[in-house]
Amino acid sequence: QVQLVESGGGLVQPGGSLRLSCTASESIRSIYAMGWYRRAPGSLRELVAAITSDGRLNYADSAQGRFTISRDDAKNSVYLQMNSLKLEDTAVYYCNAIDSDLRLMGSWGQGTQVTVSS
Repeated sequence: QVQLVESGGGLVQPGGSLRLSCTASESIRSIYAMGWYRRAPGSLRELVAAITSDGRLNYADSAQGRFTISRDDAKNSVYLQMNSLKLEDTAVYYCNAIDSDLRLMGSWGQGTQVTVSS
């Protein structure tokens, strides 16, 4: 399984920005898609954004217009730029690899905590 390490979380005020990074243990160049997920307290893990190997993007409604996912295959990394953060964005954020059957390929890492609070 692909191992993934997330970073970049922190404490931010509403309206602020954060950039999350995810680095994979192997090349992501041929992986169908990479996704960012989050788990808020008391909630199930949900997909926030995904990017395919050919650059197609998919966002959850809650992320549309505020978050931007990108990837750098040369660095085996995926990023999530989060702007205009809201209280409800507070969660642990994870990344994972997705195959063409939309199955997860990686093991869940520890994630990175994002806390939006005034």
